[in-house]
Amino acid sequence: MTLTPPRLAAPAENRAVPRRIWSMAFTELWERFSFYGLQGILSFYLLYSLDKGGLDLGPAASSGIVGAYGGAVYLAQLVGAWVGDRLVSPKYVVLWGGIVITFGHIALAAVSGLAGLGVGLVLIILGTGALKTNITSIVGFMLDGHTDAKRDAGFSYFYMAINVGAVIGPLSTGFAQSQWGFHYGFGLAAVGMFAALVQYGFSMKRLPERAGKVNNPLPARQLLAPAGYAVTTLAVIAVCSLSGLLSAGNMSSIVTIAALVAAAGYFALILSSARVTGDEKRRVSAYLPLFLLSGVYFGFLFQKFTAISILITDRVDLGVGAWTFPVAWITAVSPLSAVLITPLIARLWSRLGERQPKPVAKFAIGLIQIGLAYFYLLVVSTATGNATIPLLLILLFMALAGSSEVYVGPIGLALATKIGPSRFKAQMVGLNFLTLALGSSLSGLLGQLFAALPSAAYFTIVAVSSVVLGGTLLLARKPLNQRLDAGLQAE
Repeated sequence: MTLTPPRLAAPAENRAVPRRIWSMAFTELWERFSFYGLQGILSFYLLYSLDKGGLDLGPAASSGIVGAYGGAVYLAQLVGAWVGDRLVSPKYVVLWGGIVITFGHIALAAVSGLAGLGVGLVLIILGTGALKTNITSIVGFMLDGHTDAKRDAGFSYFYMAINVGAVIGPLSTGFAQSQWGFHYGFGLAAVGMFAALVQYGFSMKRLPERAGKVNNPLPARQLLAPAGYAVTTLAVIAVCSLSGLLSAGNMSSIVTIAALVAAAGYFALILSSARVTGDEKRRVSAYLPLFLLSGVYFGFLFQKFTAISILITDRVDLGVGAWTFPVAWITAVSPLSAVLITPLIARLWSRLGERQPKPVAKFAIGLIQIGLAYFYLLVVSTATGNATIPLLLILLFMALAGSSEVYVGPIGLALATKIGPSRFKAQMVGLNFLTLALGSSLSGLLGQLFAALPSAAYFTIVAVSSVVLGGTLLLARKPLNQRLDAGLQAE
């Protein structure tokens, strides 16, 4: 008789969320602490007058810089995805990216004026480009072989960690800024990034084997061409900056165009590749409208750093009795609402199983909800006229808009790692992050438009556009979902 040894514990694949996901989630939490800690005070650093410690650059220029910076951060992730796929293993790209980000925050904290701003933001752009797509790819490696429900749950918790960092970052740096000044807030962001590096260092030995390999190595004889492209790009940027062709006013437009061109190139490369099967091409083509609408969605959401920051500076009463509410705390309400709702939504998806809304419907819900949030802001801004807006009403708007992210952000991440062609997995993750590049740069353009239009007209345009786009997507959900699933049931 054969004895079967007792099972002492459920295998890892039966867990609702693999244990190693939490390690990556905490690393991402601290990285997002630093990123959003900076983002929460950056707009106000550019907008505030010199006597308040700011640079006093004006609404249009500030929106242009913030939008371009955010867009460039995510645009750089295409390069990071390529490096992690062709040159260096994702595990080490994440490590070196984190180190560069840390030095960027230190530069912002230690160097005053435009010099510190320029050096710091460039380093953060380069480092975040290296880190973000590759850590997401590592999470995708960890979830390989799991069901769709577990993938969505895993990415939802990973995304929740992103939003936890996005909450405590601005809360911490906002308090430091309000008490001691902007540069102390920047320094605290550097501390958060150092914590991310420590957390990641402890996790490196437990990463999947694929994370330590270059999955699609570039032959040595082909290294010269990308090196030449990199040098040429840097030279063009330097010449444009020195000649005045690149300015605060047009940065967002340039980054938006660059993001669209990069996205078009990636879609064309994947859809024309002989190494991509017919089913894979059908899935990627169905992702195209979701990609564009995600960019629009994040453009509306990221206005908290541009148009809404201008509104807060001009019209919101920050007084709470004798105490002044830290301005960066307002933006923290948006990710906080997403954090609070994520476990409820993730549990709902797990319980519904196959009955849960498909990805296209989830995207549509997110667009419609953020549109309704802007309808609410339209009512508030109209009802108050030219008077100051009570703080509580803006906090409610941030909660309504921020909680919609749970229907778009994590679903987009899960979808990109699921439907991507086997030869272009890393590039699909980078392509998904391009939606954030488009959203960030679009938010800069929208902030400049907000500075030029009456607020009622502006909020009407945004609200109507979002609801109409969400409704249209909802009507088209069945054929799009069918194409997104092409060939997957048989795999």
